[in-house]
Amino acid sequence: MGKYLFKELEVSLRASEPPKRQLLKWIGNKHRFAQEIVSYFPSDFNTYYEPFLGSGAVLATLAWEKSVGSDIFLPLIDIWQTLAKAPDMIKKWYLQRWKAYCTENRKEGYEKIKASYNKNPNGADLLFLCRSCYGGVVRFRKMDGYMSTPCGIHEPISPEAFSKRVDEWYVRVKRAEFVHLDYQQAMGRAQPGDLIYCDPPYKDTQPILYGAQSFSIKRLFEVVAECKKKGIYVALSIDGSKRSGKIECNLPIPKGLFEREAFVNCGRSMLKRFQMNGRTLEKEVVHDRLLLTY
Repeated sequence: MGKYLFKELEVSLRASEPPKRQLLKWIGNKHRFAQEIVSYFPSDFNTYYEPFLGSGAVLATLAWEKSVGSDIFLPLIDIWQTLAKAPDMIKKWYLQRWKAYCTENRKEGYEKIKASYNKNPNGADLLFLCRSCYGGVVRFRKMDGYMSTPCGIHEPISPEAFSKRVDEWYVRVKRAEFVHLDYQQAMGRAQPGDLIYCDPPYKDTQPILYGAQSFSIKRLFEVVAECKKKGIYVALSIDGSKRSGKIECNLPIPKGLFEREAFVNCGRSMLKRFQMNGRTLEKEVVHDRLLLTY
């Protein structure tokens, strides 16, 4: 059985608490709901895998000693690898770009950082952009991967405040392994008795987000079935009850693949608010369906 990363949490998975504040702003971020998600995990497993890492909220909340976080998006993995090995470098990245941004024309400073990223996609620029872009929604053009989100209207947090977040997150993830892998490769590494938590892109509402253009939920279900057959625990967050325009996003789940399900209320749709200029849409409540193979 695996162990918790730090001693005060070495009691029960259901005692896990998320970090006080987010490190990255990321669409579909599970920070507020990570503790509830973790409460459904088995109490006894070996290595923890998270193949759609994103904001890392569930991995950091669980704080399991043997953890593997992965993603197909290399600049994102660059951030996590650097945090685990050189947290001071993460602080330096943010400070440098915060200074470049804090000029007389902040929009111009933001656009320079965005242009730097688009010329050469990298974790250092992405780190600041995700915290300073409009609505915290990082968008990429489908045809060429160009990061297109304009500058946000909010003030990014100060380097001092960001450094405190880095310190808190570093303690939770410093022993985790972070790898640049497709989810199929990552899940293929798991062994019987391991746990995989999947939080894939939302098929109907995230076509503008990285990786979502070519993502196949049908193929993911096939990989989950392969893992279940091997004796690997799989928990999957997927669209529950939600509307995308006039489409009700109720996905067909393969019969017999999952043993039970739960619904996690994720509040209003962040992406829809972005698309509607910040207006709250009462009918756009997101309920993640948490599907469990055990």
